[in-house]
Amino acid sequence: QVQLVESGGGLVQAGGSLRLSCAASGLAFSSNPMGWFRQAPGKEREFVGGISWSMSSTYYSDSVKGRFTISRDNAKNTLYLQMNTLKPEDTAVYYCAAKRRYGTSWGVQKSAEFVPYWGQGTQVTVSS
Repeated sequence: QVQLVESGGGLVQAGGSLRLSCAASGLAFSSNPMGWFRQAPGKEREFVGGISWSMSSTYYSDSVKGRFTISRDNAKNTLYLQMNTLKPEDTAVYYCAAKRRYGTSWGVQKSAEFVPYWGQGTQVTVSS
């Protein structure tokens, strides 16, 4: 059974930083494209960033490009999202996402509709 457990969310002032982690189990982590999504109240879940299974490619939404960095440690089965220069509009529940083994690149498909595995989410609140 696939389990994705996020941690690291919290309350931070605008301009601050947070680092999210996602501990994965039940899948061949090093073979799965991994990503982060977020969902604010009243809005749809949106793609934030993704990383290929080989770690050779990363992808970001325009709203976070240059501020957020996604990375993974395949030896620890852990995905990370370093978030810098946070803004109030970054406030949302952040979800860890895993595609199927050797799944379609995030560069081709970023829709949440095609993500089979999700974490429970962690709240990030940025105050102004």
